[in-house]
Amino acid sequence: MNTDTITAIATFPGNAGINIIRISGDNALNIAQKIFENKNKEKNINLKPRYLHYGYAVDRDGRIIDEVLISYMKSPNTYTREDIIEINCHGGVISAKKILEAVLFYGCRLAERGEFTKRAFLNGRIDLTQAEAVIDIINSKTDSSHEISVNHLEGRLSREINEIIGEIMDLLANIEVNIDFPEYDEDEVTIGKVKNLSEKLIKELDRLIRTADTGKIFKEGIKTVILGKPNVGKSSLMNFLLDENRAIVTEVPGTTRDTIEEYVNIKGVPLRIIDTAGIRETDDKVEKIGVEKALQKVNESDLVIMLFDSSRELEEEDLKILDYIKNKRVIYIKNKTDLENNLDLSGLEDIEKEAISISVLKNQGLDEIIDKISGMFFDGTLNISDELIINNVRHKNLLINAKNSLEEVQKSISNNMTIDFIEIDLKQAMEYLGLIVGKSVSDDLMDKIFNEFCIGK
Repeated sequence: MNTDTITAIATFPGNAGINIIRISGDNALNIAQKIFENKNKEKNINLKPRYLHYGYAVDRDGRIIDEVLISYMKSPNTYTREDIIEINCHGGVISAKKILEAVLFYGCRLAERGEFTKRAFLNGRIDLTQAEAVIDIINSKTDSSHEISVNHLEGRLSREINEIIGEIMDLLANIEVNIDFPEYDEDEVTIGKVKNLSEKLIKELDRLIRTADTGKIFKEGIKTVILGKPNVGKSSLMNFLLDENRAIVTEVPGTTRDTIEEYVNIKGVPLRIIDTAGIRETDDKVEKIGVEKALQKVNESDLVIMLFDSSRELEEEDLKILDYIKNKRVIYIKNKTDLENNLDLSGLEDIEKEAISISVLKNQGLDEIIDKISGMFFDGTLNISDELIINNVRHKNLLINAKNSLEEVQKSISNNMTIDFIEIDLKQAMEYLGLIVGKSVSDDLMDKIFNEFCIGK
Protein backbone atom coordinates (compact mmCIF):
# COMPACT_ATOMS: atom_id res chain seq x y z
CA MET A 1 0.00 0.00 0.00
CA ASN A 2 1.28 3.49 -0.87
CA THR A 3 2.02 5.75 2.08
CA ASP A 4 3.56 8.80 0.42
CA THR A 5 1.64 11.66 -1.16
CA ILE A 6 2.19 12.43 -4.84
CA THR A 7 1.51 15.44 -7.03
CA ALA A 8 1.72 16.52 -10.66
CA ILE A 9 0.32 18.99 -13.15
CA ALA A 10 -2.58 17.07 -14.71
CA THR A 11 -3.12 19.39 -17.67
CA PHE A 12 -0.91 20.37 -20.59
CA PRO A 13 1.56 22.91 -19.17
CA GLY A 14 1.08 25.66 -21.71
CA ASN A 15 -1.24 28.52 -22.53
CA ALA A 16 -4.81 27.40 -21.83
CA GLY A 17 -7.96 28.38 -19.96
CA ILE A 18 -6.93 26.57 -16.78
CA ASN A 19 -4.27 24.31 -15.35
CA ILE A 20 -4.91 21.62 -12.73
CA ILE A 21 -2.45 20.49 -10.08
CA ARG A 22 -3.45 17.12 -8.64
CA ILE A 23 -2.43 15.75 -5.21
CA SER A 24 -3.16 12.20 -3.99
CA GLY A 25 -2.33 10.53 -0.69
CA ASP A 26 -2.84 10.60 3.07
CA ASN A 27 -1.26 14.05 3.43
CA ALA A 28 -3.12 15.72 0.54
CA LEU A 29 -5.60 17.69 2.69
CA ASN A 30 -2.94 18.90 5.13
CA ILE A 31 -0.74 20.17 2.30
CA ALA A 32 -3.67 21.90 0.59
CA GLN A 33 -4.56 23.76 3.78
CA LYS A 34 -1.00 25.09 3.98
CA ILE A 35 -0.97 26.64 0.52
CA PHE A 36 -4.61 27.81 0.32
CA GLU A 37 -6.17 31.05 1.58
CA ASN A 38 -9.85 31.90 1.21
CA LYS A 39 -11.06 35.20 -0.25
CA ASN A 40 -10.59 36.82 3.21
CA LYS A 41 -6.93 35.73 3.24
CA GLU A 42 -7.61 33.17 6.01
CA LYS A 43 -5.57 29.93 6.09
CA ASN A 44 -6.26 26.42 7.47
CA ILE A 45 -9.76 26.50 6.02
CA ASN A 46 -12.02 23.50 6.55
CA LEU A 47 -12.31 22.18 2.99
CA LYS A 48 -15.67 20.47 2.62
CA PRO A 49 -15.47 17.34 0.44
CA ARG A 50 -16.85 17.58 -3.12
CA TYR A 51 -17.21 21.36 -3.06
CA LEU A 52 -15.27 23.97 -5.02
CA HIS A 53 -13.60 26.51 -2.72
CA TYR A 54 -12.56 29.90 -4.09
CA GLY A 55 -9.43 31.66 -2.87
CA TYR A 56 -5.70 32.02 -3.47
CA ALA A 57 -2.70 29.73 -3.69
CA VAL A 58 0.26 31.10 -1.73
CA ASP A 59 3.94 30.18 -1.63
CA ARG A 60 6.00 29.32 1.48
CA ASP A 61 6.44 33.03 2.24
CA GLY A 62 2.71 33.72 2.06
CA ARG A 63 2.86 35.55 -1.26
CA ILE A 64 -0.10 35.03 -3.58
CA ILE A 65 0.73 32.89 -6.58
CA ASP A 66 -2.65 32.88 -8.30
CA GLU A 67 -6.41 33.01 -7.86
CA VAL A 68 -7.64 29.40 -7.64
CA LEU A 69 -10.53 27.02 -7.19
CA ILE A 70 -9.68 24.05 -4.99
CA SER A 71 -11.60 20.80 -4.52
CA TYR A 72 -11.20 18.02 -1.95
CA MET A 73 -12.33 14.45 -2.63
CA LYS A 74 -12.23 12.09 0.33
CA SER A 75 -11.10 8.46 0.08
CA PRO A 76 -12.16 5.85 -0.82
CA ASN A 77 -14.60 7.37 -3.32
CA THR A 78 -11.92 8.87 -5.58
CA TYR A 79 -9.96 7.94 -8.70
CA THR A 80 -7.05 6.53 -6.66
CA ARG A 81 -9.12 5.53 -3.59
CA GLU A 82 -6.95 8.00 -1.66
CA ASP A 83 -7.64 11.58 -0.57
CA ILE A 84 -7.34 13.79 -3.65
CA ILE A 85 -6.93 17.55 -3.94
CA GLU A 86 -7.25 19.35 -7.28
CA ILE A 87 -6.14 22.96 -7.60
CA ASN A 88 -7.51 24.86 -10.62
CA CYS A 89 -5.43 27.90 -11.52
CA HIS A 90 -5.19 30.13 -14.58
CA GLY A 91 -3.63 28.58 -17.67
CA GLY A 92 0.01 29.21 -18.41
CA VAL A 93 3.34 27.79 -17.35
CA ILE A 94 4.34 30.04 -14.42
CA SER A 95 1.32 29.78 -12.09
CA ALA A 96 1.11 26.01 -12.35
CA LYS A 97 4.86 25.63 -11.86
CA LYS A 98 4.92 27.85 -8.77
CA ILE A 99 1.93 26.07 -7.17
CA LEU A 100 3.58 22.72 -7.88
CA GLU A 101 6.79 23.95 -6.20
CA ALA A 102 4.80 25.01 -3.12
CA VAL A 103 3.08 21.63 -2.91
CA LEU A 104 6.40 19.81 -3.23
CA PHE A 105 7.90 22.01 -0.50
CA TYR A 106 5.26 20.88 2.00
CA GLY A 107 5.99 17.19 1.60
CA CYS A 108 4.70 15.84 -1.71
CA ARG A 109 6.68 13.72 -4.11
CA LEU A 110 6.47 14.36 -7.86
CA ALA A 111 4.36 11.60 -9.40
CA GLU A 112 5.86 9.18 -11.89
CA ARG A 113 4.29 8.54 -15.29
CA GLY A 114 0.83 7.05 -14.86
CA GLU A 115 1.19 6.83 -11.09
CA PHE A 116 -2.33 8.08 -10.31
CA THR A 117 -3.82 5.35 -12.51
CA LYS A 118 -1.31 2.83 -11.14
CA ARG A 119 -2.57 3.60 -7.63
CA ALA A 120 -6.15 3.16 -8.84
CA PHE A 121 -5.13 -0.33 -10.01
CA LEU A 122 -3.11 -1.24 -6.91
CA ASN A 123 -5.89 0.00 -4.62
CA GLY A 124 -8.45 -2.18 -6.41
CA ARG A 125 -10.57 0.50 -8.04
CA ILE A 126 -9.86 -0.77 -11.57
CA ASP A 127 -8.23 -3.86 -13.02
CA LEU A 128 -5.35 -3.92 -15.50
CA THR A 129 -7.50 -3.93 -18.66
CA GLN A 130 -9.31 -0.83 -17.40
CA ALA A 131 -6.01 0.87 -16.57
CA GLU A 132 -4.75 0.17 -20.10
CA ALA A 133 -8.04 1.48 -21.49
CA VAL A 134 -7.33 4.86 -19.87
CA ILE A 135 -4.23 5.45 -21.99
CA ASP A 136 -6.03 4.09 -25.06
CA ILE A 137 -8.81 6.64 -24.57
CA ILE A 138 -6.24 9.43 -24.27
CA ASN A 139 -4.51 8.27 -27.46
CA SER A 140 -7.70 7.59 -29.45
CA LYS A 141 -7.66 9.08 -32.93
CA THR A 142 -11.09 7.98 -34.16
CA ASP A 143 -14.59 7.65 -32.72
CA SER A 144 -14.36 3.88 -33.17
CA SER A 145 -11.07 3.46 -31.28
CA HIS A 146 -12.49 5.65 -28.52
CA GLU A 147 -15.65 3.51 -28.31
CA ILE A 148 -13.63 0.29 -28.08
CA SER A 149 -11.50 1.73 -25.27
CA VAL A 150 -14.54 3.05 -23.37
CA ASN A 151 -16.04 -0.46 -23.50
CA HIS A 152 -12.86 -1.79 -21.90
CA LEU A 153 -12.84 0.99 -19.29
CA GLU A 154 -16.41 0.09 -18.34
CA GLY A 155 -15.19 -3.44 -17.63
CA ARG A 156 -16.76 -5.28 -20.56
CA LEU A 157 -13.56 -7.20 -21.35
CA SER A 158 -12.83 -7.78 -17.66
CA ARG A 159 -16.25 -9.33 -17.08
CA GLU A 160 -15.87 -11.73 -19.98
CA ILE A 161 -12.37 -12.81 -18.96
CA ASN A 162 -13.37 -13.19 -15.30
CA GLU A 163 -16.36 -15.33 -16.29
CA ILE A 164 -14.03 -17.67 -18.19
CA ILE A 165 -11.62 -17.76 -15.24
CA GLY A 166 -14.55 -18.58 -12.94
CA GLU A 167 -15.63 -21.50 -15.13
CA ILE A 168 -12.09 -22.92 -15.10
CA MET A 169 -11.83 -22.47 -11.32
CA ASP A 170 -15.09 -24.38 -10.78
CA LEU A 171 -13.80 -27.18 -12.98
CA LEU A 172 -10.45 -27.26 -11.15
CA ALA A 173 -12.32 -27.57 -7.85
CA ASN A 174 -14.17 -30.56 -9.31
CA ILE A 175 -10.84 -32.08 -10.38
CA GLU A 176 -9.36 -31.57 -6.91
CA VAL A 177 -12.30 -33.46 -5.40
CA ASN A 178 -11.78 -36.22 -7.95
CA ILE A 179 -8.07 -36.49 -7.09
CA ASP A 180 -8.49 -36.29 -3.31
CA PHE A 181 -11.69 -38.32 -3.00
CA PRO A 182 -11.91 -40.65 -6.02
CA GLU A 183 -14.73 -42.61 -4.38
CA TYR A 184 -17.07 -39.57 -4.74
CA ASP A 185 -16.46 -38.92 -8.43
CA GLU A 186 -15.39 -40.92 -11.47
CA ASP A 187 -12.57 -39.93 -13.83
CA GLU A 188 -14.79 -40.45 -16.88
CA VAL A 189 -17.37 -38.00 -15.59
CA THR A 190 -14.80 -35.34 -14.72
CA ILE A 191 -12.89 -35.77 -18.00
CA GLY A 192 -16.17 -35.42 -19.87
CA LYS A 193 -16.77 -32.10 -18.12
CA VAL A 194 -13.24 -30.97 -18.95
CA LYS A 195 -13.63 -31.89 -22.61
CA ASN A 196 -16.94 -30.05 -22.99
CA LEU A 197 -15.77 -26.91 -21.19
CA SER A 198 -12.41 -26.71 -22.98
CA GLU A 199 -14.17 -26.98 -26.36
CA LYS A 200 -16.59 -24.22 -25.36
CA LEU A 201 -13.85 -21.92 -24.05
CA ILE A 202 -11.62 -22.42 -27.11
CA LYS A 203 -14.47 -21.12 -29.28
CA GLU A 204 -14.97 -18.11 -26.98
CA LEU A 205 -11.26 -17.25 -26.95
CA ASP A 206 -10.98 -17.74 -30.70
CA ARG A 207 -13.86 -15.30 -31.20
CA LEU A 208 -12.00 -12.66 -29.18
CA ILE A 209 -8.67 -13.33 -30.91
CA ARG A 210 -10.27 -12.88 -34.35
CA THR A 211 -11.27 -9.32 -33.42
CA ALA A 212 -7.67 -8.27 -32.69
CA ASP A 213 -6.73 -7.36 -36.27
CA THR A 214 -9.71 -5.01 -36.50
CA GLY A 215 -8.88 -3.60 -33.06
CA LYS A 216 -5.28 -2.96 -34.11
CA ILE A 217 -6.47 -1.08 -37.20
CA PHE A 218 -8.81 1.15 -35.19
CA LYS A 219 -6.10 1.80 -32.61
CA GLU A 220 -3.09 2.37 -34.89
CA GLY A 221 -4.71 3.15 -38.24
CA ILE A 222 -4.22 1.42 -41.60
CA LYS A 223 -0.61 2.13 -42.53
CA THR A 224 -1.16 3.35 -46.08
CA VAL A 225 1.68 4.13 -48.48
CA ILE A 226 0.95 6.26 -51.55
CA LEU A 227 3.25 5.00 -54.29
CA GLY A 228 3.96 5.83 -57.91
CA LYS A 229 6.49 7.31 -60.27
CA PRO A 230 7.22 11.06 -60.04
CA ASN A 231 4.45 13.55 -60.86
CA VAL A 232 1.51 11.12 -60.85
CA GLY A 233 -0.19 13.14 -58.09
CA LYS A 234 0.90 11.37 -54.86
CA SER A 235 1.32 14.54 -52.82
CA SER A 236 -1.87 16.00 -54.32
CA LEU A 237 -3.77 12.84 -53.28
CA MET A 238 -2.37 13.09 -49.77
CA ASN A 239 -3.44 16.73 -49.50
CA PHE A 240 -6.84 15.73 -50.92
CA LEU A 241 -7.29 13.01 -48.27
CA LEU A 242 -6.08 15.27 -45.47
CA ASP A 243 -8.07 18.25 -46.76
CA GLU A 244 -5.01 20.47 -46.23
CA ASN A 245 -1.81 21.41 -48.06
CA ARG A 246 0.52 19.16 -46.06
CA ALA A 247 2.77 18.05 -48.93
CA ILE A 248 4.50 20.34 -51.45
CA VAL A 249 3.05 19.97 -54.94
CA THR A 250 5.01 21.10 -58.02
CA GLU A 251 5.52 19.95 -61.59
CA VAL A 252 9.22 19.33 -60.87
CA PRO A 253 9.99 15.58 -60.58
CA GLY A 254 11.68 14.62 -57.31
CA THR A 255 10.09 17.36 -55.19
CA THR A 256 9.20 14.89 -52.42
CA ARG A 257 12.58 13.71 -51.08
CA ASP A 258 11.49 12.23 -47.73
CA THR A 259 8.43 10.37 -46.50
CA ILE A 260 5.62 12.46 -45.01
CA GLU A 261 3.29 10.74 -42.54
CA GLU A 262 -0.10 11.95 -41.26
CA TYR A 263 -3.07 10.41 -39.45
CA VAL A 264 -6.58 11.01 -40.79
CA ASN A 265 -10.06 9.68 -40.01
CA ILE A 266 -12.23 9.59 -43.14
CA LYS A 267 -15.83 8.45 -42.62
CA GLY A 268 -14.77 6.24 -39.71
CA VAL A 269 -11.84 4.67 -41.59
CA PRO A 270 -8.57 5.42 -39.74
CA LEU A 271 -5.58 5.89 -42.04
CA ARG A 272 -1.91 6.54 -41.35
CA ILE A 273 -1.06 8.01 -44.74
CA ILE A 274 2.55 8.06 -45.93
CA ASP A 275 3.47 10.12 -48.98
CA THR A 276 6.69 8.90 -50.56
CA ALA A 277 9.28 10.01 -53.06
CA GLY A 278 8.51 9.17 -56.69
CA ILE A 279 9.98 5.77 -57.60
CA ARG A 280 12.52 6.13 -60.41
CA GLU A 281 16.18 5.63 -61.21
CA THR A 282 18.10 8.76 -60.21
CA ASP A 283 21.67 10.00 -59.74
CA ASP A 284 20.59 12.57 -57.15
CA LYS A 285 21.93 11.23 -53.82
CA VAL A 286 19.21 12.82 -51.70
CA GLU A 287 16.40 11.69 -53.99
CA LYS A 288 17.91 8.19 -54.09
CA ILE A 289 17.71 7.98 -50.29
CA GLY A 290 14.07 9.10 -50.53
CA VAL A 291 13.31 6.29 -53.01
CA GLU A 292 14.98 3.71 -50.72
CA LYS A 293 12.94 4.95 -47.75
CA ALA A 294 9.76 4.75 -49.85
CA LEU A 295 10.42 1.10 -50.67
CA GLN A 296 11.15 0.40 -46.99
CA LYS A 297 7.80 1.93 -46.03
CA VAL A 298 6.09 -0.34 -48.55
CA ASN A 299 7.46 -3.39 -46.73
CA GLU A 300 6.03 -2.08 -43.42
CA SER A 301 2.65 -1.06 -44.83
CA ASP A 302 -0.84 -2.57 -44.47
CA LEU A 303 -2.00 -1.04 -47.74
CA VAL A 304 -0.45 0.47 -50.86
CA ILE A 305 -2.27 3.04 -52.99
CA MET A 306 -0.64 2.72 -56.41
CA LEU A 307 -1.12 5.79 -58.60
CA PHE A 308 -1.03 5.90 -62.38
CA ASP A 309 -1.16 9.09 -64.42
CA SER A 310 -3.97 8.51 -66.93
CA SER A 311 -2.61 11.30 -69.14
CA ARG A 312 0.69 9.43 -69.65
CA GLU A 313 1.49 6.08 -71.20
CA LEU A 314 2.43 3.06 -69.09
CA GLU A 315 6.19 3.15 -68.51
CA GLU A 316 8.92 0.85 -67.28
CA GLU A 317 8.88 2.62 -63.89
CA ASP A 318 5.21 1.68 -63.44
CA LEU A 319 5.94 -1.98 -64.18
CA LYS A 320 8.87 -2.07 -61.73
CA ILE A 321 6.64 -0.68 -58.97
CA LEU A 322 3.90 -3.21 -59.77
CA ASP A 323 6.42 -6.04 -59.49
CA TYR A 324 7.65 -4.71 -56.14
CA ILE A 325 4.15 -4.56 -54.59
CA LYS A 326 2.77 -7.81 -56.02
CA ASN A 327 2.47 -9.41 -52.57
CA LYS A 328 0.83 -6.40 -50.87
CA ARG A 329 -2.77 -5.28 -50.49
CA VAL A 330 -3.10 -2.68 -53.22
CA ILE A 331 -5.66 -0.17 -54.43
CA TYR A 332 -4.93 0.90 -58.01
CA ILE A 333 -5.86 4.46 -58.96
CA LYS A 334 -5.85 6.23 -62.31
CA ASN A 335 -5.42 9.93 -61.55
CA LYS A 336 -5.86 13.01 -63.77
CA THR A 337 -8.96 11.70 -65.51
CA ASP A 338 -9.82 15.34 -66.26
CA LEU A 339 -7.05 15.23 -68.91
CA GLU A 340 -6.87 13.26 -72.16
CA ASN A 341 -6.52 9.52 -71.48
CA ASN A 342 -3.25 8.02 -72.76
CA LEU A 343 -2.97 5.16 -70.27
CA ASP A 344 -3.47 1.65 -71.68
CA LEU A 345 -3.77 -1.08 -69.02
CA SER A 346 -5.18 -3.70 -71.39
CA GLY A 347 -2.10 -5.85 -70.81
CA LEU A 348 -2.85 -5.80 -67.08
CA GLU A 349 -6.43 -7.01 -67.18
CA ASP A 350 -6.91 -7.58 -63.41
CA ILE A 351 -5.53 -4.16 -62.57
CA GLU A 352 -7.58 -2.44 -65.25
CA LYS A 353 -10.73 -4.07 -63.83
CA GLU A 354 -9.95 -2.98 -60.25
CA ALA A 355 -8.53 0.49 -60.91
CA ILE A 356 -10.46 3.49 -59.60
CA SER A 357 -10.57 6.56 -61.82
CA ILE A 358 -10.19 9.86 -59.98
CA SER A 359 -9.32 13.48 -60.48
CA VAL A 360 -7.69 15.08 -57.46
CA LEU A 361 -7.87 18.42 -59.24
CA LYS A 362 -11.65 18.10 -59.57
CA ASN A 363 -12.09 16.53 -56.09
CA GLN A 364 -13.55 13.38 -57.62
CA GLY A 365 -13.17 9.79 -56.37
CA LEU A 366 -12.58 10.02 -52.61
CA ASP A 367 -15.79 8.14 -51.70
CA GLU A 368 -14.88 5.24 -53.96
CA ILE A 369 -11.39 4.97 -52.43
CA ILE A 370 -12.78 4.88 -48.88
CA ASP A 371 -15.47 2.34 -49.82
CA LYS A 372 -12.74 0.14 -51.31
CA ILE A 373 -10.62 0.36 -48.14
CA SER A 374 -13.65 -0.36 -45.97
CA GLY A 375 -14.44 -3.48 -47.97
CA MET A 376 -10.83 -4.67 -47.75
CA PHE A 377 -10.38 -4.30 -44.01
CA PHE A 378 -13.83 -4.34 -42.44
CA ASP A 379 -15.87 -6.57 -44.78
CA GLY A 380 -17.86 -3.50 -45.69
CA THR A 381 -19.06 -2.79 -42.14
CA LEU A 382 -17.69 -0.51 -39.42
CA ASN A 383 -20.33 -1.28 -36.77
CA ILE A 384 -18.48 -2.13 -33.55
CA SER A 385 -21.19 -1.38 -30.99
CA ASP A 386 -22.40 -4.97 -30.55
CA GLU A 387 -19.04 -6.74 -30.47
CA LEU A 388 -16.28 -6.83 -27.87
CA ILE A 389 -13.07 -6.02 -29.75
CA ILE A 390 -9.51 -6.65 -28.60
CA ASN A 391 -7.22 -3.69 -29.36
CA ASN A 392 -4.20 -4.56 -27.21
CA VAL A 393 -1.35 -6.79 -28.43
CA ARG A 394 -0.63 -7.97 -24.87
CA HIS A 395 -4.22 -9.15 -24.48
CA LYS A 396 -4.16 -10.90 -27.87
CA ASN A 397 -0.95 -12.82 -27.08
CA LEU A 398 -2.25 -13.94 -23.69
CA LEU A 399 -5.56 -15.07 -25.22
CA ILE A 400 -3.60 -17.10 -27.79
CA ASN A 401 -1.51 -18.66 -25.01
CA ALA A 402 -4.64 -19.53 -23.02
CA LYS A 403 -6.26 -21.06 -26.10
CA ASN A 404 -3.10 -23.12 -26.77
CA SER A 405 -3.17 -24.43 -23.20
CA LEU A 406 -6.81 -25.50 -23.60
CA GLU A 407 -5.91 -27.23 -26.86
CA GLU A 408 -3.19 -29.09 -24.93
CA VAL A 409 -5.95 -30.17 -22.53
CA GLN A 410 -7.85 -31.69 -25.44
CA LYS A 411 -4.73 -33.46 -26.71
CA SER A 412 -4.13 -34.92 -23.25
CA ILE A 413 -7.70 -36.20 -23.16
CA SER A 414 -7.28 -37.79 -26.62
CA ASN A 415 -4.06 -39.47 -25.43
CA ASN A 416 -5.83 -40.81 -22.31
CA MET A 417 -3.58 -38.87 -19.94
CA THR A 418 -4.45 -38.90 -16.25
CA ILE A 419 -6.52 -36.11 -14.74
CA ASP A 420 -3.59 -34.56 -12.84
CA PHE A 421 -1.71 -33.95 -16.14
CA ILE A 422 -4.81 -32.32 -17.60
CA GLU A 423 -5.07 -30.13 -14.50
CA ILE A 424 -1.63 -28.58 -15.21
CA ASP A 425 -2.70 -27.15 -18.59
CA LEU A 426 -6.01 -25.91 -17.19
CA LYS A 427 -4.15 -24.01 -14.48
CA GLN A 428 -1.80 -22.59 -17.12
CA ALA A 429 -4.75 -21.34 -19.19
CA MET A 430 -6.24 -19.70 -16.10
CA GLU A 431 -2.90 -18.05 -15.30
CA TYR A 432 -2.64 -16.51 -18.78
CA LEU A 433 -6.17 -15.12 -18.49
CA GLY A 434 -5.39 -13.79 -15.00
CA LEU A 435 -2.48 -11.83 -16.44
CA ILE A 436 -4.88 -9.99 -18.75
CA VAL A 437 -6.91 -8.54 -15.88
CA GLY A 438 -3.94 -8.24 -13.52
CA LYS A 439 -4.68 -10.98 -11.00
CA SER A 440 -0.93 -11.57 -10.94
CA VAL A 441 1.43 -9.08 -12.50
CA SER A 442 5.17 -8.42 -12.21
CA ASP A 443 6.70 -5.07 -11.32
CA ASP A 444 8.43 -5.02 -14.72
CA LEU A 445 5.12 -5.41 -16.54
CA MET A 446 3.50 -2.67 -14.44
CA ASP A 447 6.40 -0.33 -15.14
CA LYS A 448 6.12 -1.05 -18.87
CA ILE A 449 2.37 -0.37 -18.95
CA PHE A 450 2.28 2.75 -16.81
CA ASN A 451 5.40 4.30 -18.33
CA GLU A 452 3.32 4.80 -21.49
CA PHE A 453 1.16 7.30 -19.57
CA CYS A 454 1.84 10.98 -19.18
CA ILE A 455 2.80 12.47 -15.81
CA GLY A 456 -0.35 13.58 -14.02
CA LYS A 457 -2.60 10.71 -15.14
